[in-house]
Amino acid sequence: MEKDFHYYATYCAAYIAGFTHEESVRIAWSAAFVDNCSKTFLARAKAPLSAATTQLQMELMEMRTDVIGLQEITRIWTSFHFLPRDLYAPVKGAKRYRNKYRLLCGPNGPLLKDTIELAKSSGTLEAIGLSMHVLADTWAHMYFIGTTSLVFNTSNYHFYEKIADGNGGFYEKHITFRHNPGIPDDAVNSLYTATPFSLRENAVFNLGHGRLTHLPDYAYARYRYMPSWKNYEEVYKDNPEDFYKAFCQMIYALKYLRGATDRFETDTYDFEAAKPYEHEIRTFFEKRQIELAKEWKALSLKLSGKEFAPFEIEPAAVEYIDAGEDRDNTVLGRFIKAALAQKSMVTNKVFKSGNLTCGYSVNYEEKGLKGIKDYFKLLELHNEDRINQRRKGREQ
Repeated sequence: MEKDFHYYATYCAAYIAGFTHEESVRIAWSAAFVDNCSKTFLARAKAPLSAATTQLQMELMEMRTDVIGLQEITRIWTSFHFLPRDLYAPVKGAKRYRNKYRLLCGPNGPLLKDTIELAKSSGTLEAIGLSMHVLADTWAHMYFIGTTSLVFNTSNYHFYEKIADGNGGFYEKHITFRHNPGIPDDAVNSLYTATPFSLRENAVFNLGHGRLTHLPDYAYARYRYMPSWKNYEEVYKDNPEDFYKAFCQMIYALKYLRGATDRFETDTYDFEAAKPYEHEIRTFFEKRQIELAKEWKALSLKLSGKEFAPFEIEPAAVEYIDAGEDRDNTVLGRFIKAALAQKSMVTNKVFKSGNLTCGYSVNYEEKGLKGIKDYFKLLELHNEDRINQRRKGREQ
């Protein structure tokens, strides 16, 4: 998803779900911040580096691609941007790629439910916002994996875009991927800037959907191609339809996280709540333009009648630094706890499935910590929850 969806569309979904304007802004900020919480930013804020939820291009270029380096890359991108749909999926063909195959991102898997339940147990708006980013990306990043792989993440010449002809029909156009970072993507001519081609399976250029540039994040994109992981059977991706389902699933999940409903189930969508705005939103998605911030912002104003500031990250760093001993109670402090919890949960689930692509994992609730100082925050949070539960038991 592009930043306009993670920020403005998340605000709209939260407000429709019943959160106040102020709460919706905080949820939207955290959803968008997932794409900005890099080690570089955390170092500047003097915050725990293990809470990174993304990696800058320069950080990736400096990463080692040995086993340890690849595991660090995979922990970040699998936990927050390419959530696996089925860690136990049956695999046909080459078993050497089994573990990577089981990292294939997609919506409505068990890990999505785990992510929503984790946000529910946390109870903070920052955890809720983070979970909305993860949910949205399961739709946009479908069929890619959150680690480096030429086999799973590459493109080939057989790549076609389906474009509305304005008369209710469609025509197809061949997509051209090129490597020229100085030239923006050209939606009119189906020219998209991708990472350089590398034959090395674990080259950082082959991370996620880098070989397809931002095409999978564009709401208007409809495309078909033949990935090697599917034995070159054709796959069709319909972003306008998928993104609308993602928005309706966010509303449904947010109602649960607000406490308005009793449970969260996968493959469930609140189409009824979105119906008054369906035509407007679907019209957004059909526009062949890279960014939809103006359109989503107009809808947010229509919903609440209130404006809010464009997304920015520096105020959060300043608040965190100035808070001193109380920094855990700042916006960034709460986000860090949510990020550490999400990364720990996903890494542990991947490890328990017998998949070592994220490295070894220890369940801190059962066995304590094994040398990762930053994760003491999670243990403190867990102990606080246990104390509160005992207190409630005595009161009852």
